[in-house]
Order: sequence, then C-alpha cells, then structure tokens
Amino acid sequence: MYRMDQREVDRIARIVKSGKLFRYVEGSECERFEKRYAERLGVKYCTLTASGTNALTAALVALGIGPGDEVLVPACTYMATAMAVLAVGAIPVVVDIDDSLTMDPEAADRTVGPRTRAMIPVHMWGVVCDMKRIMRVARKHDLYVVEDACQCVGGAYQGRMLGSIGHIGAFSFNYYKNMSCGEGGAVVTSKKAWADRVNCAVDPCNFYWKGRSGSSAGFAFNGARASEFEGAILNVQLDRLDGMIRSMRRQKKRILGATASTGLRPARANSLDDECGSHVMYTFDKEAAAKEFAELTGGIVTIETGRHVYTEWDQVIAQNGAPHPALNPYTMKENAACRKSFDMKMKTLDILRRTVLVATNPDFKAADVKALIDRIKSAAARVLGERTAVPAGRVGA
Repeated sequence: MYRMDQREVDRIARIVKSGKLFRYVEGSECERFEKRYAERLGVKYCTLTASGTNALTAALVALGIGPGDEVLVPACTYMATAMAVLAVGAIPVVVDIDDSLTMDPEAADRTVGPRTRAMIPVHMWGVVCDMKRIMRVARKHDLYVVEDACQCVGGAYQGRMLGSIGHIGAFSFNYYKNMSCGEGGAVVTSKKAWADRVNCAVDPCNFYWKGRSGSSAGFAFNGARASEFEGAILNVQLDRLDGMIRSMRRQKKRILGATASTGLRPARANSLDDECGSHVMYTFDKEAAAKEFAELTGGIVTIETGRHVYTEWDQVIAQNGAPHPALNPYTMKENAACRKSFDMKMKTLDILRRTVLVATNPDFKAADVKALIDRIKSAAARVLGERTAVPAGRVGA
C-alpha cells in the first residue's frame, strides 16, 4: 500500500454514521466501485470479493473448471494462483517463465495436454505477460484464459487494461498492492453468464439481495463477499491510482535510461509503456553477482521471495489440496488422468536466482530517484567491473 489518509477515514466514518454497513444498500460503495472499475477497464461486469484468492477461485468457477481439468499456471506466481485451481477440484500444471519473469508462451504451448482446459498468465511485480502470444496459444488449443492481474493493478498491455484481455480477470487489493483496502479483490468479465456465476460463487444469496430469480443459484462458496468498508476505501484509492502509476512508470524509464551504459541487463519488458513500473528488474549471468547487486542496492533476488516460487507451494508438492481427504483433487478418480508431478529443477529457478528487483515508489522525489540511480551505477561498477562506467559508444575502445 502506497497511500492512505484522511479521505479514507472520512469515507469510512460516513458509513459508520449512516449505519448502512451491508453492501446491498441504496448508494452502495461496493456497487459504485464495481461500476467505476468496470468502466475503467473497458469490461461490462465487475464483482468485488474478499480477497484475490477468492477472485481467482470465483473466476474458475464461472468458467466451469473442476475435477478432470488441468489448468496451466506459471512457476513464478504467488501460491494462491495454484491454490485457486485446487479449490475448484482441478489440477494445476506448472509452466516455466521466460526472461520477462512471466509465463513463457512457448513453454505453455508445449505443456498443453488432453486434459488442459485453461491457463492463468500472471502479471508479476508490476510487469506484464506477452498477452498477444498467450491468447494465440489459447486459441490454438481452445483454452480459457484467466488473467491474474493481482500484482499489477493499474497496468495495461499495448493499450488494453489488464484483466480485460483474457476471458475473465482477477485482481487483489490487499495490503501489498498498488490499490489497497487491506484485503479484497475483484473479478471482471464482459460475459453476463460468467458474471452471474461469479456472483453466486462469491455470495450464495446474491440473487436474493439483487432481486433476481433463484435460477442462478445452486452452488455456493460462502464468505467471499466484500464489505462496504472495502468498497469505500477502494473508491478513494481508485482516484489516486492513475497518478501513482504514471509516477512509477516515469521513474522506471528514467532509471533504465540512466543505467543503460552500465552493462546491466534489464529483464525483457513486454509492454514497458503500459506496465505499472513498480519494479526495475536486472538479470545477471551469475547468481553471486545478483546477490551482491541486491545487497548494494537494497533490492531483492527474486528466488528469495518465498511463496512466489513453485518449489515453495507446499500443497502442490505434498499433493494435499483440501481440508478433507475426500475433497483432495489429487486423489479424485476424475483427476486420475491429470498430470500431478513436475520438475523441481525447471528453467524458472535459474532465471529467479539471477534476477534482482529494485522497487520504485510513487512518493519518491527527484532526489530520491537520483540517489537510487547513483546506487545502481555504483553497484554495477563493483559487480560487473569498472568497464561499466565507460560511456556508451566507447565500450571496448
């Protein structure tokens, strides 16, 4: 979370004083945010949820994904992406990332099997997937695409807002996201049938409170409904989002430009002008160089981000994906033909060991950015050698 001030306090106080804390009230803050966010993304429907994990799960429910199905997930994403697949009774199949630190479209293409029904490309750490190639793979194999934009709120790809490119999109608004209400999430789509199923998955009484017939009911994932407090905070946060994203994009471009002649190799960007810009990423030839660079700059080696690495997904490794054995997707007869094992030494691990994240911040002043650039240059000279200080055009002279 970057910013929160008296405006959020005032909006929450207004709800408390009104006594209208339930989201299904006239003038609902949740409904107002859903309409605003859908319009911003260019989709028809948006449903708030209690978390990003709830959003991913509801999105899969909407598409009818379940036992007997495989879903491709990248080897670098928060574990919730795979947990959502297990929550609906399906099996997550792990796919390598490429040098952009997002799902490798070629690896996804190779990994599709006869049971594969969907894929979840994840826009990680503010950078975006190569959605043009991802959607091409999906069309080739007739797969659904659940766009996981939980870590890239406010970003876009080649002019299109994230979450609106796949068949259905999911967002997180927890404490660590660009736009936050502490917890919370959202599902977006332009297909009414899917939106209706999302609403039922999030709130089994949605049809009742919204005055619709009960024909859309019949299943329920209770406890995922958002509160008016979350909606109120998000309406304030949404007003700030564009300015913060613009600031971080400018900072990232300034840092990349200023360090272009250092010998550092930035991670490949699939849509630099449209991503969030919340992190600058550099990839090194050796793991030791990445570690030293991270220590000198205050960055972090991506392999050290814990549950964002597939080798740290305990439920997947242990094949224990439910609170009761009878509900465990790994032992369901419907999933007998699904692939359940995966390589513990995938290419992804090598990329993550050699890549460093350096964070920007929308509240950085010009002096802060300059100081960060100076640290990066100094670290590059130390890690890569003094040759990195040679101006562009004179390398090797």
